[in-house]
Amino acid sequence: MNRRHFLKQSANAAVTGAGLMLAPGLIRPVMAGGNKVRLRIGYLPITDHLLIIAAERESFARVQIQPLRFSSWPEIAEALKAGAIDGGYLLTPMGLTLRAMGAPIQAVMLGHRNGSVITVKRDAGIERIADLKGRTIAVPSPFSTHNILLRKVLADHQVDMSTVRIIDLAPPEMVNALASGRIDCYIVAEPFGVQAEALEVGKVLMLSKDIWQDHICCVLNLREAVINQHPEVVEEMLQGMARTARFVQAKPAAAAKGSVKLLGQRPEIIETVLTTPQGRITFNDLMPRQHDFSATQALMQQFGIARGAVDLEEYLNDRLLRAEVA
Repeated sequence: MNRRHFLKQSANAAVTGAGLMLAPGLIRPVMAGGNKVRLRIGYLPITDHLLIIAAERESFARVQIQPLRFSSWPEIAEALKAGAIDGGYLLTPMGLTLRAMGAPIQAVMLGHRNGSVITVKRDAGIERIADLKGRTIAVPSPFSTHNILLRKVLADHQVDMSTVRIIDLAPPEMVNALASGRIDCYIVAEPFGVQAEALEVGKVLMLSKDIWQDHICCVLNLREAVINQHPEVVEEMLQGMARTARFVQAKPAAAAKGSVKLLGQRPEIIETVLTTPQGRITFNDLMPRQHDFSATQALMQQFGIARGAVDLEEYLNDRLLRAEVA
C-alpha cells in the first residue's frame, strides 16, 4: 500500500458522474452572477457529507456553492488533484496522501466526527469481531479511515490480518454486495449501515465511535489557489457550513428532510443515523486540529498505509474557520 497504488487507483477513477473532464488547471473559480464566486465542491451521497446542504439552505452574499456528486472517494481525489474542482470532502488518509504527493490543497474544516459502521451479512453467524476470521470484508479504499478503523479493531481483538480478506468497493455498491453474498462484511460511512438493516440484508456489528471515540474521517479540502485568491469567499462558505452543522445537531429531523435532494436517501434513514444512538455521528468541534491528524498519520504508518509524514503546519488551515468558532 504505497504512493504508486494510490496513483493507480486515482488514475483509474472516472468522474463521469460529475460530468467533468480532468485537465490540470482547467477549471477555476468563476463568477456566478451578482458578484458571487462559484465554488465547485465534490461530495458523496453519504451522511458524512451532510454539510453540503449549506448550498441549499444558506443565503450567501459572496459565494455560490455548486455541489458535485461523485460515486467514490478516489474520484473526488483525482478531480481535486487535477484542478477539476475547487474543493471536496476527502477521507483523512486520502487528503494526507494527496498532500504528500505534492497536491496544492489544504484541510480547512472537518466534515463530521464518528459516523461509520461495521455491517455484517444477516444470519451469517457473525456476532463479534472474532467471528470475522475467514471472512471477506469491504473497505472503500486502502487510503480510508475505514481501513484504519478495521485494522485497529482487528488488532484490539487479537484477530490476525492474515485471516481476513479485504477488498475495495465503492460505498453505494456495498449493500448489494452484502445481499448477494459477494462479501460478508463492510465498514463504511452511514447511511449504508442503517440502509442494510432497513432492507433486512445486514446488521450493524459495531459503530466506529466504539472503535475510536470522536475520530475524524472526512475533511473539506480546498485548493490553495482558491484560498489565496478568495479568502473572504472561503471564509463565508465555512461560516455557512458551521451554521449548518449547528442546525443539524439541533434539528436532525429537519436536516434529514432537507438532505433528500443532495443525498438521495429517505429522510427516516438519515434521521436514524443522526439520532440513534446519540453520538453515532456528530457535527460539532469541526476545527482541523493537529492532534487529530497526527493520530491518523501515526496509525497510517503503523499499518503500512504510509511511510512518511505530512507537514501539518502547512497542510492544516484553521484561520478561516477560527473567527466563526470564536
